[in-house]
Amino acid sequence: MKNMQRRMAGTIVPVILMIISCPLLAFAAEEEYVPSMYASFWSLIPPVVAIVLALITKEVYSSLFLGIVIGGVFWSGFTFEGTFNHVLQDGIIGSLSDSYNVGILVFLVILGIMVCLMNKAGGSAAFGDWADTHIKSRIGAQLATVCLGVLIFIDDYFNCLTVGSVMRPVTDKHHISRSKLAYLIDATAAPVCIIAPISSWAAAVAGFVPGDEDGFAVFIKAIPFNYYAILTIIMMLGLALLQVDFGPMRKHEDNALNGDLYTTPDRPYADAEKEIVESNGKVIDLVLPVVVLILCCAAGIMYSGGFFSGTSFVESFSSSDASIGLSTGSLFALIFAVIFFVARRVLSFTDCMSCVPDGFKAMVPAILILTFAWTLKSMTDSLGAAEFVAGLMESSARNLVNFLPAIIFLVGCFLAFATGTSWGTFGILIPIVVAVFAGQNDQLMIISISACMAGAVCGDHCSPISDTTIMASAGAQCNHINHVNTQLPYAITAAAVSFVSYIIAGFVQNAFIVLPIAILLMLGVLVVLRKMYGKEKEEI
Repeated sequence: MKNMQRRMAGTIVPVILMIISCPLLAFAAEEEYVPSMYASFWSLIPPVVAIVLALITKEVYSSLFLGIVIGGVFWSGFTFEGTFNHVLQDGIIGSLSDSYNVGILVFLVILGIMVCLMNKAGGSAAFGDWADTHIKSRIGAQLATVCLGVLIFIDDYFNCLTVGSVMRPVTDKHHISRSKLAYLIDATAAPVCIIAPISSWAAAVAGFVPGDEDGFAVFIKAIPFNYYAILTIIMMLGLALLQVDFGPMRKHEDNALNGDLYTTPDRPYADAEKEIVESNGKVIDLVLPVVVLILCCAAGIMYSGGFFSGTSFVESFSSSDASIGLSTGSLFALIFAVIFFVARRVLSFTDCMSCVPDGFKAMVPAILILTFAWTLKSMTDSLGAAEFVAGLMESSARNLVNFLPAIIFLVGCFLAFATGTSWGTFGILIPIVVAVFAGQNDQLMIISISACMAGAVCGDHCSPISDTTIMASAGAQCNHINHVNTQLPYAITAAAVSFVSYIIAGFVQNAFIVLPIAILLMLGVLVVLRKMYGKEKEEI
């Protein structure tokens, strides 16, 4: 009997203890771990280390990974287990299990497969031959790339990969370096999307405007003050027409004129060129799949926003999910391409299926860099880098009011450069700007919001860990660090003119006066660059 009582006590007591401890466990689970370095200067160290190492060593994988590890060490308080778990579970696995990121990877792989299909069908070669007879100069090839990039304004990811796939044969024929092509692609991606009213970027910005403000109306009013985007487009056209190249880009362009499109020995996409074949393919084998891809992706974006369920056209873009829209649209375009090539008998079904792994392999470098960049961003987020910068902004927002647009532009540049995300920068800075200016100076609020957008795009444009920059490298099939090194002086030049323009705008506050001044300043800089670096006549 006593033994039975002891057994019952031995069973009941642990159960009672477990019941009592349940609330304590629940309370403990509710407490979120906050690292000691949260929202401090140290939160910016991991991305800065990764970026500096990548630019110095020219090796992006190890640089990004070291930045990730440093972020994990800071978050865990220098413990091995905490670092390992945070980097692997919260970082790499968390990034790859995010539905938005997976959708972008699906879109990236499908684009790789479609490019492989068009190459194997002979469409790329046929388009290159056609372009060779219709586009007679290097200037024409660059202008055609810019025009196509401007036309594809719906989404920056879609822009980068599509323009690269279409224009690579053309720029290669005219001995334009892959680095120059990557710059033209990157500079017509985010800078064009941020001033296009019907785009995924317009929807994102409108969604970040809080309170009673009409987000879409604010976006429209901010377009004339978005100096970086406008001046970048003018700079691209000026560089092409004036035949100006400076900084590291000049060496790449000179080498391209001598037949070397890459300059450096590292050519991560060189195998993709072997897939381009001369066959009975025609121009339509490239043009029609690309047109269908554009239409399907546009329809996919509107579908994700509920357009086909009765939502208005503008509202469907404002509530769209680019990841779902692009992956859905590209899948339908891929199915069409396979049926089209098989029906035309330029490829067999077996040949089409062999392009699936080949297209995937061609995109592996971009997928790896994107994964590491997303992981580094998650490390930075967990350390509160955004909160640190936002705190600095709020503490000094009401000082030097007329200089605030220029200051916001610089802060946006730095934050987007360090984190590799422009949308995240919008989400941090735009609510602060609205809180400072709403109901007091609406015009200065519009200018400051535009400065935030311009700075975010500029930082995103310069950052080696930006997904748009990575996509541009993939679209041009260019070494990623080569793209970053050669693009940086061009982006900084446009940013410097934009900064001066925002100082003027802070005092004048009139788009019809400041925008012409900004354009004249940019043209003046281009004339000076022409005198310093311009070529006397066009080569090839």
